[in-house]
Amino acid sequence: MATKSISRRNILKSLTMGAMASSVLRVIPLEAAEYAHHMVAAEKAATPAGSYAPKFFLPRQYKTLLALCQTIIPADADSGGALEAGAPEFIDLLTSENPKYQLKLGGGLMWLDAACSDRYEKTYLDCAPEQQKEILDLIAYSKNAEKDASLTPGVEFFALLREMTVDGFFTSQIGIKYLGYVGNTYLLSFNGCPPVPEA
Repeated sequence: MATKSISRRNILKSLTMGAMASSVLRVIPLEAAEYAHHMVAAEKAATPAGSYAPKFFLPRQYKTLLALCQTIIPADADSGGALEAGAPEFIDLLTSENPKYQLKLGGGLMWLDAACSDRYEKTYLDCAPEQQKEILDLIAYSKNAEKDASLTPGVEFFALLREMTVDGFFTSQIGIKYLGYVGNTYLLSFNGCPPVPEA
């Protein structure tokens, strides 16, 4: 019996839809996360500049995605952030193979620019930092959509983007190192969990 060839596209589509494994993460099945990081790393290694070419998002949308991911998980003194962990590339690659994400994230980025244009007469990237913070504060909380239904698409978009950014970060080498994961290693003592980060 001949085996059926499975393409990279079919793997990513099936994994991101959760067909092959349930997720231990917020949005993305673990196998899809590992595969996406592997594909991004392979592409970067194959280019002289070590760069990644977006598969789904248009150039300006991708710049906005970079800015949002950096805002969600910025680098700090202890660790690189979402950008260093490759979360935007991770999100773009998975989105390129999943129509559900294309609609929600692509539409969400358009909504964000339209909302900024209505409020500030400029797109998100062209807004001042305090304006960017103001619009993100509005869509960061579901209770705001209860008061103003026009914010609902933005709230849903930003919630998904935060979850995908977190998935991308904590399945990367940087995120795993940040967690202090040591695998199946025998410990002589357990000093307890670290304190919960301040909001």
